[in-house]
This record gives sequence, C-alpha cells and structure tokens, in this order.
Amino acid sequence: MNWVLANLPAIGSYLAAHVLQAVPAIIATLLLAIPIARFAQRLGPLRGVLVSGASLLYAIPSLALFVILPVLLGTGIRDTINVVVALTLYGLALLVPATVDALDAVDQRVLDAATAMGIGALRRFFTVELPLAGPAIVAGLRVVTVSTVSLTTVGAVLGVRSLGWLFTDGFQRGITAEILAGILATALLAVLLDGLVVLGGRALLPWARRTRAPEATQERTS
Repeated sequence: MNWVLANLPAIGSYLAAHVLQAVPAIIATLLLAIPIARFAQRLGPLRGVLVSGASLLYAIPSLALFVILPVLLGTGIRDTINVVVALTLYGLALLVPATVDALDAVDQRVLDAATAMGIGALRRFFTVELPLAGPAIVAGLRVVTVSTVSLTTVGAVLGVRSLGWLFTDGFQRGITAEILAGILATALLAVLLDGLVVLGGRALLPWARRTRAPEATQERTS
C-alpha cells in the first residue's frame, strides 16, 4: 500500500495511456464489426470464409502482431497506433462472428413485415435489424471490452506505456506491490469500461429491458 501511495502519479499516467489505447480500439471494433458483419451476410457461400477468417485473427500471437504491424503501417515499433490497430483486429475476431449471429437471429417475419410497409433495405437495417440485434451485439462488445483492456498490457513488453509497465517493471525490480497494483488497476479498468458498455446499451436499447422483464416474471411464476 505504501508503494502505491508513493507512486500514484506514475500509476495515473500509465492508466491514462492504457485508456487512450484501449478505448479507441473498442470504438473502432464496434464501428467496423457492424458493416463487416452485414457484408458477410450478403456473401452467400463465402460468408463462412470471412467469419472464420475474422475468428482466426485471434490466433495470431500478440507479440508477433506488434512486431509485424510497424512494417505494414510504416510506424515505429513503440508507436501506440500499432497497439490500437492490433487491439482492433483482436476485437474484430470476437465481435464480427457475434454480430453476424445477432443479425441472423432477427425474426424474418419482422423483416418481411417491415418490407411490406414499404421500408427500404437501408432504413430497415438501421431501424429494424440493428436495434433488434443490438442486445446480442452489446453482449459481444462486453467481451471485446474486457479482452481489449487485458491485451493492452502486452504492449509494455515492447516499450509502449500502459498499466503493463507495472508488470514488467515490477518483475524486473522484484517489487510485488507494483505487480499487484498493475493487476488490480487493469481489472478495475475492465470492470469500469464493461459497466459503461452496459449502461450505454441500456440507454440506446431501452426496449431490451422491457422485453426481458416479462420473461423474468414468467420464469419466477412457473
């Protein structure tokens, strides 16, 4: 505890750097996953190739990816852009398949009814399909959020500032309190961002709460 109190400014700077890498990656993942998933839905037989290919991104070792990306992007190996891009790719590996499944789960009868009412394809997607698939997409985004916060620490091995520095520096100097502070701060940040995703989902998809409530009541009375 004494070590933590004596190093609060340093922990705060690592935390800020961690947030500035994790949050843009989470947002980019969400913004990219939806159009990619929609495109995959329209690929027919090739859709499995795209979805499986996205999933395989998660199999790429993180350190190898952090080394390869500077060559592809023309950035320095310690540039935070590399970390953000790598985290976005890992996020897409998780969220693209989840978004495809969420869009597939939308009742076709609802879509047919919307079409019969004269709603165009683009408007139907944004006003019918996406809102109905929203709760499942938010659930997938929660997994991405926690995973991204954890993976951000890997960049510290290459010298990119984040809460991972507390791990590497703590191991090198044999300071257990520093290592524990890094683990605790990373876990708390993951819980905080996950909570924000939940609150954002409830604010943007209020009907999801209203539809779950009767189901829960029915389960309790059965």
